[in-house]
Amino acid sequence: MKYTQLGRTGLKVSRLVLGTMNFGPQTDEADSHAIMDAALDAGINFFDTANVYGWGENKGRTEEIIGNWFAKSPDHRDKVVLATKVYGNMAADGDAWPNHDKLSALNIRRAVDASLKRLQTDHIDVYQFHHVDRRTPFEEIWQAVDTLVTQGKILYVGSSNFPGYKIAQANEIAARRGGTIGLVSEQCLYNLAERRAEMEVIPAAQEYGLGVIPWSPLHGGLLGGVLKKEVEGGRRAGGRAADSLANTTIRAQVQAYEDLLDKHGVEPGEAALAWLLTRPGVTGPIVGPRTAEQLESALRAVELELSEELLAGLDEIFPGPGPSPEAFAW
Repeated sequence: MKYTQLGRTGLKVSRLVLGTMNFGPQTDEADSHAIMDAALDAGINFFDTANVYGWGENKGRTEEIIGNWFAKSPDHRDKVVLATKVYGNMAADGDAWPNHDKLSALNIRRAVDASLKRLQTDHIDVYQFHHVDRRTPFEEIWQAVDTLVTQGKILYVGSSNFPGYKIAQANEIAARRGGTIGLVSEQCLYNLAERRAEMEVIPAAQEYGLGVIPWSPLHGGLLGGVLKKEVEGGRRAGGRAADSLANTTIRAQVQAYEDLLDKHGVEPGEAALAWLLTRPGVTGPIVGPRTAEQLESALRAVELELSEELLAGLDEIFPGPGPSPEAFAW
C-alpha cells in the first residue's frame, strides 16, 4: 500500500479509503468484519463511514458493525484513521425532532457522542460535515468543533459535498477565529464520467490545503465494465448505471471506454481508480466493496500505472471541463 498526507496535515493515510456504506444493508456483519480484516492486512488504514449509514430504521447500524470490529482487538482501532460524518436526520421514520439533524452546535455535540458510543471508541480522527447547512453560521460550527477538539473527541474536520465557495468561506472564518485548523479534507463526487469538481471544488481544496477524497469512483458501476458484464454474464446494470446507459450518447462513451481498456489489457474498474490516483489534489478514492473479491480488485489499482497514451485516450472519451475560470469564461 502507498500512503500520503491528508491535505496539509501531518496525518498519513492510505491511497485507498475503505468505504463502509454497504456494511449492514448489503453485507452482513461477519462479511463486513472479514473485509475490514483484509483491508487492514493490505495496508489500508483510512476507514470512512457516516452516522446515517444503515439507512431507514437501521440508521447507525454501520457504525455499530465497525464498533464491534474495534472491540475484537485494540490493535484495530490503533491502526485505523477513522472518519465519520454528521448532518443527516437520524430518526428512523425520517421525521426528525427539532435540532436532531444538520450542523447546529447542539446537534454536532449530540451526534458526536452518539457516534462514539456506536463506534466503541473515545475519539474520531476525521469528523466530516456530510452536507452544507445554509442556516448555521460557520462561527457557531467552529465553536462547537473547538470544544470537541479540546475534549479530545475529534482531531480533524473535513467536509463532504461542499461547493468551492463554501470550502473557502469555512476556512476563511476558521482563520479569522484563530487557533482553528479548519477543513482538512473534502469528500466529493468525482470520477472519469463526472468531472465537474475540477471547475471549483478541487481548485478550492488545493488552495486551502484540503485532501480530496472522491466518492463513487466507478460512478455507480458505470465505469466497472458494465457492458462487458452484460454480455458475459447476462447481468444488466441497475441504479445510476442503468439510468445513464439509457442515454445513447453515454452508452457509446462507455463502450468506447471499455474498448480502449480492452485494447490496453486493463480492467475497467481498476483503470477508473488508477486514473483518480493520478489526479492533482486527490488523497485517495473511496472504495466500497461488498465482497472480498471486490476489495482485491481495488487493491490492484494502487500498483497500476496508466500509460500516457491510455491517459490521453481516457481524456478524449471523458473530457474534463478544463481549467477554471477559462472553462466557463475565455
